[in-house]
This record gives sequence, C-alpha cells and structure tokens, in this order.
Amino acid sequence: MTLGLDAASALLLLPAASALLLLVLPAPRLGAWLNAASAALSFVAAASLLLVQPPEGEFLRVDDLNIVFLVLNSFVGATTSLYSAGYIAHELETGRLSPAQMRVYHAMYQVLLFAMNLALLASNLGVMWVAIELATLTTVLMVGLYRTPAAIEAAWKYFILGSVGIALALFGTILVYMAARPVVGEGHDGMLWTVLMSHAAAFDPALLNLAFVFLLLGYGTKVGLVPLHSWLPDAHAEGPTPISAVLSGLLLNVALYAVLRFKLLLAAAPGALAPGPLLMGLGLLSLLFAGLMLYRRRDIKRLFAFSSIEHMGLIAFAFGIGGPVANFAGLLHMVMHSLTKSAIFFGVGHAVQVKGTQALSEIRGLTASHPLLGWGLVAGVAAIVGLPPAGVFMSEFLILTSTVARAPVLAGLLALGLVIAFAALMLRLHALAFGAPRGPSAPVKGTQVPMLVHLALVWCAGVWLPGPLVSWFQHIAHLLG
Repeated sequence: MTLGLDAASALLLLPAASALLLLVLPAPRLGAWLNAASAALSFVAAASLLLVQPPEGEFLRVDDLNIVFLVLNSFVGATTSLYSAGYIAHELETGRLSPAQMRVYHAMYQVLLFAMNLALLASNLGVMWVAIELATLTTVLMVGLYRTPAAIEAAWKYFILGSVGIALALFGTILVYMAARPVVGEGHDGMLWTVLMSHAAAFDPALLNLAFVFLLLGYGTKVGLVPLHSWLPDAHAEGPTPISAVLSGLLLNVALYAVLRFKLLLAAAPGALAPGPLLMGLGLLSLLFAGLMLYRRRDIKRLFAFSSIEHMGLIAFAFGIGGPVANFAGLLHMVMHSLTKSAIFFGVGHAVQVKGTQALSEIRGLTASHPLLGWGLVAGVAAIVGLPPAGVFMSEFLILTSTVARAPVLAGLLALGLVIAFAALMLRLHALAFGAPRGPSAPVKGTQVPMLVHLALVWCAGVWLPGPLVSWFQHIAHLLG
C-alpha cells in the first residue's frame, strides 16, 4: 500500500477513531486538545497527498481536483480545532455548555471532518451523497448544541431545508444512474466517477439535463445559493462560533465540489446543456441579494453569514463563466474566502465572548479595548471586501476581468454587487472597530494565533503566490473546462 493510499485512508480512519474516543473521554479539556491533535494529524495526511497520488481504488479516489479541497479542509479544520479549544473552555466556565455537551461537540467535530473527507474522497457518487447527508445531520446537532429555543429552531430549520436539498440531490443522483445504466449496465460501475466520465458521451442528454437541475438545486442548498440559503444565517447565529468557521470555510466548499463534479460530467456529454449559465445565474443572484441584506443585519454572526452567501455566489459565478482564467480565479477565491472568513469568525467569536453579546450595536471600539483582536478584525474585513493587496482582491479582479471578456453584459451587475457588499461591510466595520468602547471588556480567552496565521496567508497571497501553487491551480482550471 502506497503512502498516498495510506494518507487517504488516514483522512477517514483518524477522525472516525477520534470521534469514538472523544465521545467517552471523561475529561472535556483533554478532549479539546485531543480534538486539535487529531485534526492536525489529518492535515499532515492530506498534505502528504501532494507528494504521492495513489491510483483510484474501489471506494477512494484521489486526483488533482479533490486534493485542493482536502488540503484546504484539513488545514482550516486543524486551525479551527485549535481555536475551538479555548472557545469551548470559556463556554464551560460560563456555564453555557456542560461537560457532556463538550464531549458531544468534540466527537461531532471529528464526525464532521470524517464526513467531509469521505465526500471528497469517494469514487462512488452514491457514497458522496451519503457523506454529505452525514455532514448535514452532524452539523444539525452542533447548531442546536446550546439547546436554547432559538438554537433548536435554527437546527430544525437547517434539518428541514437540508433534507429537502439532499432529497433533490438524491433524485438527481438516481437520474444520473438511469442515464448510465443502458450504457454501462447495472451495478456498482454505474456510480463510479471514472466509468461515468469515460462513457458520458453516450448517455441520454435529456436525463443528464434533468439530473443536473435537481443536483444543482439540491447541492446548491448546501452551498447557500439564493433562494436556497435561508438556513445559513440562523445556523451561524445560534451555533457555536467554531462551527460558523467550519460552515463558511469548509462545508459550503464540499457541496460546491459535488456541483463541480457533475458539471464536469455534463461537459463530457456533447448533447447535454451547458451548466455554466445556471451557475452564473444563481451565483449573480446570490451576490446581489446577499450584498443588499448586509445592510439590515443587527447580529454580527448573521452579518458575516450573509457575506458567506455573497462570496459563494461569486465563486459559483466564476465557475459558471469557465475558461482558464475564471476557473483559476474561482479556485483562488474559494481558498482565500475559506481562510479569510474563518479568520473573521475566530475574531467574532472572541468579540462575542468579551462583550457578552452578538448585537452589533453593543460591540464597539475593539481596536481601543482589545487592540490585537480589533485590528485583526479590521484586517479580516478589509481582506474579505477585496481591498488590495489581499488575495481576495486578486481573485475578484480576475473574475471581473473574465466577465468583461466573456460576458460583458453581466460585468456591470457583478461590479454593482461587489460595491454594495463593500460599502455595507465597511460601514459596519467603522463602528465595530473604532470609536469609544461600549459594554464589558473582559480579557480574550484562548489563542488568537489561528486568526493571525490565516490573515497572514491571505495578505501574503495578494503579493506573492508560489510558482508550484500557480501551476497546480492552472492545471486544475484547465481540467474544469
């Protein structure tokens, strides 16, 4: 067994074993550090896949596309688990969580990492569907962890809308299998990505077209695309803040990965519809709607939840345009958004704990009361709105120039959406970070290192990207068509 296959297996075995151990471990603080150690080992396993790519097995598949998602997911999963150790310890001290709830939280965190890794590694599209459903159910439990009426309502809404989305995705998956069956026969082969891709040209295009509509609506619910987004702000607002970082930085990307896989399948079928316009339409709608909704937020976590909807719309729009530059920009923006938004939620979590509230009106003057935290949030918001030289600026510039070249009619709407979101977030940032502090000013508990590491990566990426990384993304952009 090669190193690569061992590493791919480790990405499933490590979180699965850790989840079982964490569920019964009596010491909650020890569980927090075991959770962080397991997530760090998963990142090492994912990074090792950059050195050796194993051949596709019966159940696991490692290729250039999913390695991007695996490395990004495991890195953000590791840094979030480190941040989570201090955050959850504070919740235990204040009585918001009990030791039993902490055990459930840490176990479910590893189950979530397992489910996301399985979705990315699965060579069978049915297994991928099951893994994304498992990730959904796990996140439902974590969103409702505080057991307040609002948290239970948010978890229930997520469960209902997520179930509708996953049911639509299941129907689309069945339609893909029905399109493949007359060509490849019944059984396991009709669900394997390599078999489907090699025979896609012979599939019934009408079935593939119908399947993609259901798949886009189903997995688009998980991506948070408008009008399928309404679960996302509630889930962010009522769940633990580390889960907000995982939702925005990881889980939305996993659902996007599923959409991209099926987009590639349609591209390999000459008679099928072009999926690009559908992605562009939903993406642009999400960008404009979320940008406008940013002005009406009174809760800091809901504010950045709508920012996530905006950026996932922009990423979907980029992949909808297609072509080497837009696909490269979409990949880059996905990475930059994951790093930046998770860093912002790290800062938001600290801010909520030191101020004792999520109300934007009560969180003021952080640069004066908590300078490192306040300026970290300034750097994060400045990056996410696309100020140069942050990496987000580079990806947004490439997406906008690609739109001007390939769909100039839409370039004005795209620019308008970006300007609306920019103005809304900068308006909120001014009061949040500057001026006279308001309310309590408890010291920050836990480490701020994950936030600073993410921000350093994002701002450095706008100035310099390693040559091998650029070549790798260019190669994947070419594969995406």
